[in-house]
Amino acid sequence: MVAIRVSLPVPLRRSFDYEYEHPLAPGVRVRVPLGRRVLTGIVIEVPTEALPGITLRPILAVIDREPLLSSEQLRLLRFAADYYHHPLGEVLFAALPGALKRGDEAVTARAYGLTAMGLAAEAARFGRARRQAALWEAIKAAGILNESGLKALGPGFRPALRALMAQGLVEEREAPAPGSTLCPDGVVLRPDQRAACDAVRAAFGTFVAFLLFGVTGSGKTEVYLDLLAGVVEAGGQALVLVPEIGLTPQLVTRFEARLGTAIGTLHSACAAGERARVWSAAAAGRLGVVVGTRSAVFTPMKHLSLVIVDEEHDASFKQQDGFRYHARDLAVWRAKRLQVPVVLGSATPSLESYRHARERRYHLLTLPDRGPARALPSVRLIDLGRDRARDGLSAPMIAALRAHVARGEQALLFLNRRGYAPVLLCPQCRWHAPCDRCDARLTVHLGDRRLRCHHCGHERPLPTACPACGHEGLVRVGDGTERVEEGLRRALPGARVARVDRDTTGSRLAFNALLRKVRGHEIDVLVGTQMLAKGHDFPNMTLVGVIHADQGLHGNDFRADEQLFAQIVQVAGRAGRGDRPGQVLIQTHHPAHPLWVPLARLDYEAFAEAALQERRETAFPPYTHCALLRAEARKPEIALRFLEAAKRLAATPPEVRLGCILPAVLARRAGYHRAQLLATSAQRGALQSWLTAWLARVAEIPVAAQVRWSLDVDPYSLF
Repeated sequence: MVAIRVSLPVPLRRSFDYEYEHPLAPGVRVRVPLGRRVLTGIVIEVPTEALPGITLRPILAVIDREPLLSSEQLRLLRFAADYYHHPLGEVLFAALPGALKRGDEAVTARAYGLTAMGLAAEAARFGRARRQAALWEAIKAAGILNESGLKALGPGFRPALRALMAQGLVEEREAPAPGSTLCPDGVVLRPDQRAACDAVRAAFGTFVAFLLFGVTGSGKTEVYLDLLAGVVEAGGQALVLVPEIGLTPQLVTRFEARLGTAIGTLHSACAAGERARVWSAAAAGRLGVVVGTRSAVFTPMKHLSLVIVDEEHDASFKQQDGFRYHARDLAVWRAKRLQVPVVLGSATPSLESYRHARERRYHLLTLPDRGPARALPSVRLIDLGRDRARDGLSAPMIAALRAHVARGEQALLFLNRRGYAPVLLCPQCRWHAPCDRCDARLTVHLGDRRLRCHHCGHERPLPTACPACGHEGLVRVGDGTERVEEGLRRALPGARVARVDRDTTGSRLAFNALLRKVRGHEIDVLVGTQMLAKGHDFPNMTLVGVIHADQGLHGNDFRADEQLFAQIVQVAGRAGRGDRPGQVLIQTHHPAHPLWVPLARLDYEAFAEAALQERRETAFPPYTHCALLRAEARKPEIALRFLEAAKRLAATPPEVRLGCILPAVLARRAGYHRAQLLATSAQRGALQSWLTAWLARVAEIPVAAQVRWSLDVDPYSLF
């Protein structure tokens, strides 16, 4: 018997040893006992040293004949577990589709071919079994018929297939890699786009990190397409990461039309079986391109030649709970290990990536304009101190909307706050509707007469009178997308208005249907949240209005200005992408704020230079490295006691600094009281080494069992 080391999907920072009759390859899934349970685990190594005097429990079953996780994937996942200080077992299983986590067999793409008996058969053999005859003819003509070909024959052919296989005429084969027929779409690259493509193509076969910095509408996607066409034509594979599910269908449609090959998609809206099929097909090299959201960074790809991260600055690439990894950073690490180029694209790069480009660790590629026929939109501020707003709309905003709609153009109003109003207030006793589980107010959703917490999901009916004093004149304070939509219908009675937020487009089908209406000019004015802020191309949209631009001006987090600037630049980029010029109107109570100076010119570089200088002076990322120890407990004193004990255990070297223990900005969420402790260092390696030693002691704190605690390395937000 041989000792086998196995990682299990449990929140323990250790692996487990079992015995088996012969060695097993790392990456193979097995079923093993743990206590009274039977779990699926993944073999990570066969210990070379004997384990004397230890009786090991046996492995109950081996699921895979060949490793499910390749050595390349295991390296990536081990690095991720070490760097983010998360249990390896949970990291390994985070990379798997749901069906494979449960221990289902790996899905292979199925195809069907004729056996020797089938090739020798004659049509007369089938007599009146017409479907068997038709299917036999189809397989004979195709050579190999895949699942999509079988479905194309129409319903009812599955029984015919089973009958042909039972007769020994047809057998299952491995599906071949799909062919590629490049379909030029008539786009001629501009010199700056061609230069970017040439630079990346020259790096194929080596690692170079490229920052593709292009203004909104400058044609970054055309650069991606040209590069992907070269990869597919050469028989390689490419991984494309996007931040939002909403961007995936339109991008995939465009890729398939241009590349002439099937594109695999991986995101949370995919059915479990589809995720497993795409995952397995990519691992076998049968998919040339995989497009996916954050977790797709772990997709196994046999011939990976290029990695692209679109909208690389986006916060969605950072996992905010559980295994708190950053997909962009892991994509760069993976590309470096495989010696393939990685392209990070954005109109508003993260300050981390921009600093790398400034210091020549990344190669900077620029697309500075939209081309000779299309200019960037003009930007104008509306001072709400002078032009007061009603239902979120000032008089200049309404006048601009009327003018654009009268010319047959479309407009987008951006407000990153859904619902009708963020506060329900009693003017008599000053009561406001609180969430019972969070330190937050409930938001008014007038359409279905509900109060909802946007942090924990708690909701209750909208009261008709104040619960505290009985006053019936409750006031709805502030503006949400629902209220702005109502105001638009009053101000533009003939206009076709639509609202886009999670309340109106909860499903992907509903969202895509609405986008089709916009492109078909069945809608004049859209009002929506950040779902509309990036990636969408509406050629007839000439006006963008930002309703409450001040929301991020005075944020608690060090990234607040960076996020606000990126968000407004991205949404401004929806205007003027066609033949007509675009206009952007920004409503603000603080027109003299220094952020508006570069934003009015859509000048990212001016903003980034000033922001980097401020970060350097205040020792915030990217000039320092952070790790945040978070604790949650039902009672606030327990969370604080845990963090105080953790701080006492910290033997901090001079290179590492521990901050004060602080409550989170939202100190109570979903019934849990939250606090945190920040560790920083100018040296990434020093912080990592110290964290490894510290966490081993933190896990042994007696009160740890009463606390939900986690470590967030490179946190996106410190609050």
